Amino acid sequence: MLKLTIDENIAYARDAFSRFGDVTLLHGRKITPESLKESDVLIVRSITKVDKNLLEGSKIKFVGTATIGRDHIDLDYLRENNITFADAAGCNAHAVKEYVFTALAGILSERKLRFKDLSIGIIGAGNVGSKVANCANALGMKTIINDPPLKRKTGDKKYKEPDEALRADIVTLHVPLNKEGIDKTYHLLGFERLNDLKDNCILINSSRGSVVDNDALEKIIEKKNLTVILDVWENEPELNPELLQKVFIGTPHIAGYSYEGKVNGTMMIYSALCRFLNEEVTFKAPEIKIDNAVIELNETGSVETLLRSLFSKIYDIRKDDGNLRKILSDKNPGK
Repeated sequence: MLKLTIDENIAYARDAFSRFGDVTLLHGRKITPESLKESDVLIVRSITKVDKNLLEGSKIKFVGTATIGRDHIDLDYLRENNITFADAAGCNAHAVKEYVFTALAGILSERKLRFKDLSIGIIGAGNVGSKVANCANALGMKTIINDPPLKRKTGDKKYKEPDEALRADIVTLHVPLNKEGIDKTYHLLGFERLNDLKDNCILINSSRGSVVDNDALEKIIEKKNLTVILDVWENEPELNPELLQKVFIGTPHIAGYSYEGKVNGTMMIYSALCRFLNEEVTFKAPEIKIDNAVIELNETGSVETLLRSLFSKIYDIRKDDGNLRKILSDKNPGK
């Protein structure tokens, strides 16, 4: 019988994985080498750094992350030690797309701007970026897509140079965090590129915090009169309180936190573990029952106003923004 250590915040963790053996649920920040001594399987989220320091001396043979990112995983170490790895790429793509347009609908409605009059630069056209592009096209926006790996792979002329995408009215980032190599994205937007953004640009980062140089961003927001929406931050879980004061909307890395996204993440890792163990997929997450599933809109107005009204009945992004500011204010009184 296997021993599995799993982040306690992974949806249906015990229900899904207990068929394989003994399941221990721990907070992601409390998964330690000591806690893994007898474990065969480790399943985490992005808050747990999985590397030699964590795994050396353990019996771990399978690592799964119920997230889309891999920057918290030392893939070289896993390969060198014959540890099978699985991620949940794309599990929360719909949720992140919805976060982006929830934020935009609110801003454009307040400023009496129209989607169809604006351009949007989409940096990264993978699982999330491609869905953002589809929505933007449906709303009549001019989409400018930048994705160097896809451009090299396909030769498709729809993939533009970064400078062109970064001159759009709205710029939204949907790339993995690569710290080196031809497709390095660490500080992809440093001081120079931030300075090249159009004045009054709306900048959204829901990918990884270090894709944007946060110190440079803090210095340049007011100079360029940028409207910034940040869901991810450098040095998470710590973040720069001065930067939070300057952004238009700040949230604590929750853009992908939908029921659908969490369940998808669980099911993708569960299915990968079934393949690893040559077992049949038998678990199915229960369907969530939604009360008052029909939303009535009685008002009239622009597309932006109607979308803002609709989205706010489902999810209030300002509530998460306010909660984050309160937490930081309580932690750093006077700032």
